[in-house]
Amino acid sequence: MSDTNLPADLPSNLPADLPRDAGKRLAELKNLFTSDLSVNEFLLIKQAGFHPLGLVMGSSIYHTGIQTRKWSKSQELTKLTEAMYNARELAMTRMEEEAEQLDADGIVGVRLDVNYYEWGNDAAEFIAVGTAVKAENGVSHRNKHGKPFTSDLSGQDFWTLMQTGYVPQGLVMGTCVYHIAHRGLVQTLGSVGQNVELPNFTQALYEARELAMTRMQEEAERLGSTGIVGVRLEEKSHQWGSHTIEFLSIGTAVGDTGGAVTLPQPITVISLDN
Repeated sequence: MSDTNLPADLPSNLPADLPRDAGKRLAELKNLFTSDLSVNEFLLIKQAGFHPLGLVMGSSIYHTGIQTRKWSKSQELTKLTEAMYNARELAMTRMEEEAEQLDADGIVGVRLDVNYYEWGNDAAEFIAVGTAVKAENGVSHRNKHGKPFTSDLSGQDFWTLMQTGYVPQGLVMGTCVYHIAHRGLVQTLGSVGQNVELPNFTQALYEARELAMTRMQEEAERLGSTGIVGVRLEEKSHQWGSHTIEFLSIGTAVGDTGGAVTLPQPITVISLDN
């Protein structure tokens, strides 16, 4: 395909893993912005002192390897864990690269999705999408690594966070793909008609969640964060079957600016009823 339709001001430092059409689209955002923010979110982002620059995204179609598992043994499937983590990181990195092309301070409203297509059960597309923003007062809000911050907070939550003297550092996550052992015939028959804990299931799910949460916290520590807000624990079997589950822990790492804080006051509602 010819490059004659590409604008003259196409960034010369466009990362190699971004398509040329991405460079064209990002260059055109100098004249207008795009955003998936709602009108209310847009207004709150502006009130927080930021201006939307453009919708940014990253994508990675990833082939997951094969890992054997024992029918009767609960265990982490490290190869699948690594695949799910690396694929999301690739998508996130490319989204951040698009934001850097816009000289953004951060990305708000980030969504991470996984799509499966008819190509097969061993391939999936990982997508990261969000709105790049820049502080209107010219003060940089990039994180300690010099990269745009990322956050999955809504516009309302982002505005509220900024009023408390905290700023986003990055979207942090931890994942663990775990195989839960099947119960043997004796175990199954032994609990028929009884109220009894199933310790093998309890321990397997407990350990898998703990691994995911620990890895999320380690990411936040590497950013020098003081906390994580909006944490979600997601569980999906994807296309592996009911006894293999991915546990994903994800949230927004934040840091304290140490400046003066004016907390938003609650709204007083006056009743007009007699």
